[in-house]
Order: sequence, then C-alpha cells, then structure tokens
Amino acid sequence: MNSRTQRSRARLMGGAATSLALMFASASMAQAQQTTATTAEQDSAVEEIVVTGIRASIENAIALKKTSSSIVEAISAEDIGKLPDNSIAESLARLPGLTAQRLDGRAQSISIRGLGPDYNTVLLNGREQVSTGDNRGVEFDQYPSEILSGVLVYKTPDAALIGQGLAGTADLQTIRPLKYGKRVLSANARYEMNSEKKLNPDAEDTGHRLSATYVDQFMDGTVGVAIAVSNISTPTQSRRFNAWGYPTTASGDLVIGGAKPYVQSNNLKRTGVIGVLEYKPTDKLSSSLDLYYSKFKEKQILRGIELPLFWSSAMLQPGYTATGGLVTNGTYSGVKGVMRNDLNTRNTTLKSIGWNTAYETDNGWTLEADLSHSDAKRTDVIFESYSGTGPNGVGPTDTLTFNTTPGAGTTFGSTLDYTNATLFRLTDPQGWGGGAAGGALTQAGFYNTPSIKDELNAARFTAEHELAWGPINKVEVGYNISRREKSKEVHESFLTFGGRIASGAPTSVAIPQSALIGTVKLDLIGIKGMLAYDPAALLKASVYTLIADQNPAVQTRNWSVQEDVQIAYAKFGVESAVGAIPVTGNAGLQVVYTDQSSTGVRVDPANVGNPTNNDGGDKYTYVLPSLNLTFNLGNEFFLRFGAARTLARARMDELRASQSFNMNSGNLTSTNPATSYFSTDGGNPELRPYIADGADLSLEKYFGRSAYISSAVYYKKLSNYVNSSSSHVEDFAAFKPLLSPAQQAALGTTLGLAKGPENGKGGYIRGLEVSASVTGDIFFEPLRDFGLIISGSFTDSEVKLDEGANPISMPGLSKRVINTTFYYENNGFNARISNRNRSKFLGEVAGLSAARIYRTVDAESVLDAQLGYEFRDGPLTGLSLLLQANNITDEPFKTYENGDERRTVDYQEYGTTYMFGLSYRF
Repeated sequence: MNSRTQRSRARLMGGAATSLALMFASASMAQAQQTTATTAEQDSAVEEIVVTGIRASIENAIALKKTSSSIVEAISAEDIGKLPDNSIAESLARLPGLTAQRLDGRAQSISIRGLGPDYNTVLLNGREQVSTGDNRGVEFDQYPSEILSGVLVYKTPDAALIGQGLAGTADLQTIRPLKYGKRVLSANARYEMNSEKKLNPDAEDTGHRLSATYVDQFMDGTVGVAIAVSNISTPTQSRRFNAWGYPTTASGDLVIGGAKPYVQSNNLKRTGVIGVLEYKPTDKLSSSLDLYYSKFKEKQILRGIELPLFWSSAMLQPGYTATGGLVTNGTYSGVKGVMRNDLNTRNTTLKSIGWNTAYETDNGWTLEADLSHSDAKRTDVIFESYSGTGPNGVGPTDTLTFNTTPGAGTTFGSTLDYTNATLFRLTDPQGWGGGAAGGALTQAGFYNTPSIKDELNAARFTAEHELAWGPINKVEVGYNISRREKSKEVHESFLTFGGRIASGAPTSVAIPQSALIGTVKLDLIGIKGMLAYDPAALLKASVYTLIADQNPAVQTRNWSVQEDVQIAYAKFGVESAVGAIPVTGNAGLQVVYTDQSSTGVRVDPANVGNPTNNDGGDKYTYVLPSLNLTFNLGNEFFLRFGAARTLARARMDELRASQSFNMNSGNLTSTNPATSYFSTDGGNPELRPYIADGADLSLEKYFGRSAYISSAVYYKKLSNYVNSSSSHVEDFAAFKPLLSPAQQAALGTTLGLAKGPENGKGGYIRGLEVSASVTGDIFFEPLRDFGLIISGSFTDSEVKLDEGANPISMPGLSKRVINTTFYYENNGFNARISNRNRSKFLGEVAGLSAARIYRTVDAESVLDAQLGYEFRDGPLTGLSLLLQANNITDEPFKTYENGDERRTVDYQEYGTTYMFGLSYRF
C-alpha cells in the first residue's frame, strides 16, 4: 500500500433534499461503524497517512467541530495558500446557519443565524477588527482567502471570547509556523474573465489573482516565520435596472414612476500581506507577532439614462394596459431623460498588528499578554455627470413606450437617438440645480467624497491554571481594555460651468470630442445605446467647476464615535459525568463596562448657516453569563448544550450626535406635530446595545475522521432592539424667527418631530439547522471517491420596535437557506459543484447619495463549479491546475418594494466569472 494517501476537500451546495442529511444516520450507522473499523485496520498497516486536498480540509474542519467545547463551524485550507473559494465570504456562506449577501456580484457581507453583519463580530487571530464600511459590519473582501489558513465560527460563545457577536463570531486564522513544523513555499496564479465581457469601452474585462506563501523554522525549531502575499485584479460587469418606485394612477393602478438603468463595470485591485513571527525558546515561554496589511482600490464605471416618468412633467398617455392593478404596457410623452456617465472610486487601507507573549510559571499558572492595533481608512469619490438635450426641461423630449414585466423590470422603446453627439450637451436636463445656491447654479452633476476612519487599540491580560475542584478542571481569568474611534467626513459639491448663472456662466456646454470614447448598449432596457464619455477628463480639463454645497445638512452628515470598553471575565473548565455519560465544557461570565460618546453638529437657530458642535454619550455595564456542555453519548454521538447572554452595540451611524434640521413649506399651516413645518433627523449617542439571551441544543454523530451528521435547534430572545425610525415631539419655537412675518402668522404649530433611533422592545429569533458531510463509501464501497456536504437552515423571527407595533423581519434573515456541495477526487483529479440557495430577506443596499437603506431582496440560487488536477509523480510533482466557474446560471439580484414581488426596484445581472489557474508547492 502506498504510504501517502491523497484526500480531497469540499464546501457546500443548496438544493431541495435537506432531509437527506437526517436519513444518512439511520440508514448507514451500522455500515459506517464497520467501515470505520476496517479503515482503522488499514491505517495501522502503513507507516504514515498524509491527508491533503479536499478531504484534508473537510477532516480538519470536522476535527475542530468535534473537539470544540462550543457549538462551532469551521473552514480549513486544503493546503498552504489554498482555501476553497475566491473569498472568505463565499466559504463562510456555505457553512450551516450562515449565508451571504451579494454586492456587485460578489459575496461580501455575512449573516449568521438570520442576523446581519451589524450583529456579528469578526476577529483576526482572536482579535477584534475594524471595518472599512460605515458601520461595524466587516467587508470580507478585504481579507484574501489565499493567505488565510482557516476560519472558526462560534455560534455559542464562552466567557474568554472577546468581542463576541450577538448571533456569532467569525475568527479568521493565519498559519502558525511552529505548529506547522516544516518548510514550504507555495505559489498560485489565476487568470480571470467574465462572460459579459466589458460593458463599457474604457473598462477592463480580464484580471488575475497571484499569491505566494513561505513558511519555515529556524534555530532548532525555536523561531518560526510565515509570510503570505496576495495581489488581485478582479473585473466584474453588471446590467442594472433600477426603478424609482410605483405610484398610483388616477384610476388606482400602479405604474412605474421613473427608472435609472445602468451598465456597470467594476475593477477591484487588492494587495494583501500577512506576516507571522514566532519565538519559543523554551516550553514555558512563547511569543508571536502578527502583521496584516491590505490595500484595496475599486473603480466603478456606470453609464445609463435616468428616466423621470410619472414623477416629472412627462405624461402617461391614455390607452395603457393594466393587469392585476399594475400597468404593464403604456406610453409616456414629454420624457426628458438624464444621460449619465458616472464614475465611483474607493481607496481603502487596512492594517492590523498583534503581539502575544505567554509564560508558564513554576507553580502551573500560564500568564498571557496580548497587545493589538487595527485601523482602516477609506475614501470614496462618487462622481455623477449629467447630459441631455437642453437645460431645465428645454430641448427635444422623448416618447417612450414601456413594457413592465412583474418581477423582472421594465423595457422601453425610444424615439430619440441617445448616441447622437450633436443632440446631447453637458447640462442640467431636469433643473435639479434649482435649489443650488438659491437657483443661481447649473447642476450638471454631483461630486461626493465621503471618508471613513476607524481605529481600535486593545490590551488583554489572562491567567490560566489547571484545577482539581470536583467537576472544575481549569480556571481562566482575564481583563481586556480597548478604545475604538470611528469618524465619517462628507464633502459634497455641484458640477457647474464656471460659477453662477447670474455672473454669465453658461447653462450647457457641448461634450468635447476629446472626452468622447464611443457608445454603450442599453439592451437591458431595450434602448440601443447611449454616448460614453470620460467625466474625469472633463474635470481635469476644467470643463467643470466644483461649487461646494453650502446646505447645513451636509455638515450634519459628519460625525465621530468613541467607545472605551473594559471587560473582566472568569471561565471555568468542566470535566465530569452524569451517571455513565462523560460531560465536558465550560461555564463563566463577562462583566462589560462601556463608555461611549459622539461628537457631531446641529443647526443653530441663531446662525443656520454655521451649525454648532453637538456632543453626547452614555455609560453602562452588562453581565454576560455563558455555559457550554458536551455530553459524550458513546459511539461518537455528542449532545451539546449552550446558553449565553450576548450583546451587540448599535450601528456607528445611529450613535452619531449630529442632527439635521428640516423646514417643509408644504406643511406650514399644519397643526399636527407629526406633519408640521419643523422637524429634525439624526442619531442618538445614548443608545444601549442589543441584547440576546439564547439557548442552543445540538446532536452530532461522527463517522471516524471524514463524516458527520448534525441537527441543532436554537432560540434567542432579543431586547433593547433599536428602532431606527423612532421619533418624539419637540418644540421648535427657537427657530420661529427664521420665518418671514407672513409665514409666522400662517404657522400652524411650533411643535414637530425629532426623528432618530431609540431603544425599543424586542422579540425572538429561533431556528433549526441540519447538516451532513459524508463520503460515498458509507453507502457503497465503489463510491469512496465521491462526497456530499449538505445543510439546511430554517429560521423564524418576530421583532416589535415599540409596544403595540406590528412585528417586522430581522435584516439579513432568510427563512430558508440550503447549501449543497457534491465533490469527487481520485488520483489527483478533483471536481466540485456547489449551490447556495436562500429565500427572500431584508437586505441593506445603497440608496440616495450612497446612503444605506433596507429593501426586500428576492430569493436566489447561486451555482459554482470547480475542476482540478494535481501532479503527484514525475517532474511536475507539486503542480496543480484549476478551472473554476462562479454564478454559472447568471442568477440575478432582485429587490422589490412594499413586499410586492411585482414591483421590482433592482434587477441586476452579473454574468458568469471564469478562472483558470495553477499552483506549485516547493
């Protein structure tokens, strides 16, 4: 028998047969036990078994799940530098109880057990990480999968887990060179392309993924070094239809009120570096230094025609067709389209450093100190450029026929040629700049440059000792102190042509020939095409002049939040028995003290043009107990029970102290404070965190090293839930002098609503998870090279924001998630096909001015596949080839409004991404 057995790896795939996972146990238990015994006899007959590839990653993940004292899920790399998917998010999304939301075609944010990214925590080697987003949710595409060794997801926490999330905690892990114990150098290269080709003439349609990892040990195994580098350039294409909404006609039928379709080309470039240095001169002393750096650049080119319809001067013509209360066919006349050539960029830098030192004293105590720093900086440019047939409604208009397909968007038939460069000019076609500088400017576009800074410093000190106190076999006590500061700064400007119209600035300008780069097709909406030009070239050539938006509301979008958190904890290991049943686990508690504060601005009634500083904050303490018990029922059956209280702090933008001020002239005479002239909108720095009291029960059956089945139920009671749309009545009498005498006389009331987030009631979230990872030989020996991983999650929730309010859905929760992976491996050849299927959910998407809003995302099923071959003999030993296809069926991303699946708001197609690659291990 060959002393080196190669095994393979897998992930997961969604379908319809979740109940199959439960059938595996009863149908094959006896055969599995016999197979396990036979395998053990075979293993003892060889000198060494080395498991690599797909099966190695599965077996490592199963081992982590089996030996953990908590209820966990795990991902393990097939080999050095070879995690199974393109991104960490895609790998995580295939785990039981987890799923992902796509952004621009790629998995980015993760939901754990129905709770979205704001309710979960991400660690790197056990240390909490900052976020490059506006809030706490980590954007996983910042972390290259090629340079991580695995991920451990805690569904039930223990007291020593710092930064635990409300629903779960994902710990990204890098390799430990001393534990790895040998030298290795691996390199990976992949070529990437998309089936859509490039939708914009100035975009890229091919990319690459390069990575290299080096691991070694020195000085008789006392010094270990690991270095991993990744560089990617990933182009994606998307066809995007977006509806403004669906107003009601005079006859009571819903009709499309406006549209904003685009063809979008993205190019994401990222360089990631991880370094690990370990030093262990004796068995009692060890020290490690972890470094992580990521440079992330993204460029988005968007071209389309914004079509103001019902909500504009355009007229819906008689004779339209309505089906089931929705207008499906009709004609709009007098349509003044806004042709847009937009450009968005994002530059992000993420850094993390951690230093850990542990020492074992002569009396058996293990003392540990851990210092860490993490920071992120992000700068966006949101560049909108408008063109049309003339300014402010002047010039030829279009007559558009339209056909609305419920659930799939709207297509149009046009009478204008949007590719005619002599017909279209740079201008403000709809007169949107009517409010800019008192109407004295032409708004030919918009230039928004928000920036984010996030910094986290932490220190942790722990002491651990073995004990013999009855069922208590270990104690660990610790203290963690951290400070996190996050801020957002917004700058917004109008694009004009030299300043004020009153000073002679033109209201429109011809599109320079030097900026024109061709045309783009808009076949997604039925229009043959439109002009494409480079807006950045126009700004560089001074065709545009930037005029800062002086509206005080812009300044109120700036904020900073600081959190000082102190955590003291005690954790006790448990090793006992209930009758003849061995019981292991842990019990403990955390005491969490938080001092939070925020600085922002609010409007000063005495000087509206210059908002004043506004501060606020709060202090609070929570006690978070936890219990994890594992009952060894024999024959590799394990029953796990977990109970814990967890917390998640409110979103950063909800904690902001900034307050905007609004005056609605249409409500001047209203006497109802809910619809009055005055109102404010902002954050609440006194928000308390979300709290969850949860219980978990999991039954697991293992079949040796390579297979298991599991069934779990859980229940979480939620409290302190933040109502983002809450409000209360305030008196705005101080602002009354801002009104003219005539307005003061007509004013109905000085009372109005102060809108902002407040802690409300709560509710529950509960669910059932079933999963299985099996190999074919459990059923039939000739199927030993085949394997299946399948999981199903069924989740239900009910949350009430206030007493007497109707229940709402939890953001990020799909009631059904089914993941499936089939795989095969033999003699170096491997194949895998995976599917991720989830039902509809409430997702966070980009709204007006890039603000984040919630919208219902339709059910989706994403299919991926991979083929590979590894050379195991001869001169090419160590070389592996790879072919990968993602989103094979081109599954669209769809959202709709008000729970009505006919009223499509977003309909996006991303195409299929293909990758061809090779890797070599020295």
